[in-house]
Amino acid sequence: MSDWAGLAWLVVLLAANAFFVGAEFAVISARRSQIEPLAEAGKRSAKTALWAMEHATLMLATSQLGITVCSLLILNVSEPAIHHLLEVPLGLTGLPDGVIGTIAFIVALLLVSYLHVVFGEMVPKNLSFSVPDRAVLLLAPPLVFVARVFKPLIVTLNACANGVLRLFGVQPKNEATSAYTLDEVATIVTQSTREGVLSDGTGALSAAFEFTNLKVRDVAVSLGKLVSLPESATPADVEKAVTRHGFSRYVLADAEGYLTGYVHLKDVLDLDIASAGAATLAAPDSYAGQIPAKRVRALISIFEDTDLEDALATMRRSGAHLARSFTAEGETTGVLFLEDIIEELVGEVQDATRRE
Repeated sequence: MSDWAGLAWLVVLLAANAFFVGAEFAVISARRSQIEPLAEAGKRSAKTALWAMEHATLMLATSQLGITVCSLLILNVSEPAIHHLLEVPLGLTGLPDGVIGTIAFIVALLLVSYLHVVFGEMVPKNLSFSVPDRAVLLLAPPLVFVARVFKPLIVTLNACANGVLRLFGVQPKNEATSAYTLDEVATIVTQSTREGVLSDGTGALSAAFEFTNLKVRDVAVSLGKLVSLPESATPADVEKAVTRHGFSRYVLADAEGYLTGYVHLKDVLDLDIASAGAATLAAPDSYAGQIPAKRVRALISIFEDTDLEDALATMRRSGAHLARSFTAEGETTGVLFLEDIIEELVGEVQDATRRE
């Protein structure tokens, strides 16, 4: 092979090395959420890119094999060609052959290393990091083709690598991580807000992250602060409580203070003195008897150390607006209001009957 052919191979091998490096980082960096819609729309390159992302370890093995082969060929083909070409002008200096050979070798090695690192590694890596979604659509299809052509060799190399990982107690993963943890999302939101690309004027995003760390005990109203009515309360008592406190829901307690249920204002609006429970739209104080048991709503019980988001799911499933919080010993510590849970997410929520 002539020295000029060696230089031509240098360009080809640098381009091939750049391809494998760019494809490797594109598969790892691309966002699945950006590729999936394109794949669902029928774009073939997106489907191939999605497959590559789901088989990331195979793609990495293919890339590493390609990079290794290209690097070895550059050193064994292109470096000697540059070495020989440099010996010609250096021979005019009159230096001994040994010195000329050494200088030519050092310069050729430095030049090839520079070209390999900059154009074969750093440039394609930075490009893939800058536009990962576009890069993976362009580079994944040929990388998958290479992987399928050399499948037996690549599968063997990948299996050996996974075997070494298992010896150290690490479970290999085939797919690159495409989901974020809660802390990672919180960091992204904080950084985006700081950079001005995301606005959280209402504080709803920040509240959502704080919400996940709250327990029932953090939001439940303690018994000492709870506005309750006796179990024998009448509709008139409810009316007076609404007038005084402005709340629409009131917990009922027996003589020992045990919470037996709760009543909503609308549960007693239609009670009539002539027939208990009849819907006559009479005034509440026209019914002098105790609120009928069928009008009292049940209180569900939730452990005070339960995550607030789990408590919200439980209350939604049961259709309850109030829940009794209790300790590990079964002692009642307070009442959890659905309204208070919602306020942790969206801010202050005013009861329609609330008095300022």
